[in-house]
Amino acid sequence: MIPATMKRSTLSAILLLAAAMPAYAHVGAGTVWSFTAGFSHPLSGLDHMTAMIAVGLWAALKGDKATWAWPLAFVSVMLAGGVLGMLHVPMPFVEPAILASVVALGLLVALAVDLPVSAGVAVIGLFALFHGYAHGAEVPENVGGLGYMAGFAVATALLHAVGIAAGLGLGWRFRGLARAAGAACAAIGAGLAFGVV
Repeated sequence: MIPATMKRSTLSAILLLAAAMPAYAHVGAGTVWSFTAGFSHPLSGLDHMTAMIAVGLWAALKGDKATWAWPLAFVSVMLAGGVLGMLHVPMPFVEPAILASVVALGLLVALAVDLPVSAGVAVIGLFALFHGYAHGAEVPENVGGLGYMAGFAVATALLHAVGIAAGLGLGWRFRGLARAAGAACAAIGAGLAFGVV
């Protein structure tokens, strides 16, 4: 059982983090290969933020190995996708797949879908590939981009941690709130897809 003070502290930290999100424009202006630019990229788009927090929430709802395996899978495959993007390997449907990931991950949380850990890794890895590709495609050809990739990997891991902390902080007693957050994520994805958000 998680003490009430820990739950309140976790929720307070999440709210403070959300309130303190930097007001960056989408990456593309200025230096797009620095650690800072890479770190700010996932924090500058509602699609990236909601999908990555949803991964953490879903991992917390599943528990056990999924708590670390699913976020690790996302970050690892995202980095591989980033390399593909940096190499400009053609990949169709990147933006639609990212929007679909927001809706799908939100629904997986909202419905508390209980997949085996390996199946969850496959689903998350598929979506991570597209998110990583979008990040990597923005790196100019004449730079290495390692700092940028490290930045978006760290930011992604932190967003996963926010989702995990929220899921664990709410615990079984308030599981409905985590599922409601998943429904909100799916709604945001649908809104982005139809240009409403």
